Amino acid sequence: MSDSLARVSVRILEKEYQVACPKEERDDLLRSAEILNRKMREIRESGKVIGLDRIAVMAALNLTNELLVSQTADDKVDSKLLGRVQDLCELVDATVAEGAAQLEL
Repeated sequence: MSDSLARVSVRILEKEYQVACPKEERDDLLRSAEILNRKMREIRESGKVIGLDRIAVMAALNLTNELLVSQTADDKVDSKLLGRVQDLCELVDATVAEGAAQLEL
C-alpha cells in the first residue's frame, strides 16, 4: 500500500470491513462509517426491512435524501445571500455616486 494511503477497519452491523483511503481522509471515513452503522441499525431495529442488502439500500436512500434536502436548503440560503449582496452593492454604488455628485458641487 502507498505511503499516502491508510488501511482503516470499520465495523458496520457487527461486520468488520477493511478500507483503504488517503491518510488525510481517515477521520472522515470513520465518521461516515459510524453514521452509516447508526442508520442501518435504526432500519434493522424498526423490523420493517429484513436482509443486510435491503437494509444497506434503505440506508443509502435515506442518507441520500438527507443530503439532497440539505443541499436544497444550502442553495436557498446561497440564493438569498447572493440577492442580499447584490442589493448591498447597488446601495454602495448609489451612495458613492451621490457622494461624488455632492463633491462636484
